[in-house]
Amino acid sequence: MPGRARQRGSIEQRANALRVSVYAGPDPVTGKRIYLRGTVPGTDPVARRAANKLLNQLVAEAERSVQPASAVTLNHMLDEWLADAEIEDGTREAYLGYIRHYIRPALGDVAISAISVRELEALYAALRRCRAGCNGRREVDHAESGRHDCADTGCAPHDCRPLSASTVRQIHSIISGALTAAVRWGWLQDNKARMARRPRRDPPDPRPPSPEDAVRIVDAAFALDESWGTLVWLVMTTGMRRGEVCALRWTHLDLDAATVEVRSAYVLRSGVGRIKDTKTHQMRRIAIDTETVVLLREHRERCRARLASLGTELSRETYVFAGVQDPAHRSPYSPHAVSSRYKEMVTRLGIDTHLHALRHYSATELLTAGVDLRTVAGRLGHGGGGATTLRVYAAWVAASDRKAAEILGSRMPRRRPPGDE
Repeated sequence: MPGRARQRGSIEQRANALRVSVYAGPDPVTGKRIYLRGTVPGTDPVARRAANKLLNQLVAEAERSVQPASAVTLNHMLDEWLADAEIEDGTREAYLGYIRHYIRPALGDVAISAISVRELEALYAALRRCRAGCNGRREVDHAESGRHDCADTGCAPHDCRPLSASTVRQIHSIISGALTAAVRWGWLQDNKARMARRPRRDPPDPRPPSPEDAVRIVDAAFALDESWGTLVWLVMTTGMRRGEVCALRWTHLDLDAATVEVRSAYVLRSGVGRIKDTKTHQMRRIAIDTETVVLLREHRERCRARLASLGTELSRETYVFAGVQDPAHRSPYSPHAVSSRYKEMVTRLGIDTHLHALRHYSATELLTAGVDLRTVAGRLGHGGGGATTLRVYAAWVAASDRKAAEILGSRMPRRRPPGDE
């Protein structure tokens, strides 16, 4: 073993220390030679024995490695990972923002093999204190070294604003995803991000409108416009997502069978709209009640009459809802316009809510009424067999469970008091 060790490595005297170097093979990405190194203080016989021991350890480490870790930076790894990763456009856009603002400035120039658990946890903690990464400094433009006058250099005072736990968890997922790919490609031995502690997940806080506010919202929507009222009613009764109701075509509605098929969603990115899969990439069929069927039939007749006045006909591919600027229903209703119109309406009513809360309203009303969790999850399009639904609506599931217990208790046979014959 000593002979083999000396062939692969060397011990050099540097000032009052001994430097140990062992060749570990070529970088799997750049092809450059990689060395494992260590330093032992002193040059006396004791130090030389320690250096020989370290040399053997480094040789053993090099021999255990199937392939040496790459010295490429996290910046390079992120670019390579993003080029191949199958990520939704909206998610990719969000990831690029997190990478640009938080990951590259902190760790971008660090070699992936040098990223430690401690560095990752320190980054997460710093972002939870302040998104500007000021580490307690009240000016975000301080020079990295040297003294200077903040007034002269224009440092900008700021109030620290932490990133939410969910955002930091997404940042962790990005880093971990890139490092996992590096391990899979043989560029890295192990993924340190898997050992790093992430912030706890923010507890879900759904805030559905109260039944009283729901009545006011529906009445106000129909007072504005029958078609707008139908859209708000449909979202409230089905729990459909904003993009899903915007992408709805008449071919997706079977009013005789009283069902709605949710097959796609309409999204806008940088002003450009496109039809995409649903969030969970699954089609779902939602049953609708008699009143909703009546409203949709009336809405269809209004659309047919409007199109006839424009010299065209309503087809199965016509969009069910469209903006006021598109009476021919040639394109989907803009999701941003739907949210904006809804927000203006509820603000006039003095109700602090938003469109997505109608989805919460649908879920909580069903759970409170005793509908089983799997059915509610199916209507909402939640994956995981109801795990997501349970996590978000745990309080309402508990209330439904309590109601079930009371119902069962009321149906149980009454026990006779002791001694009563």
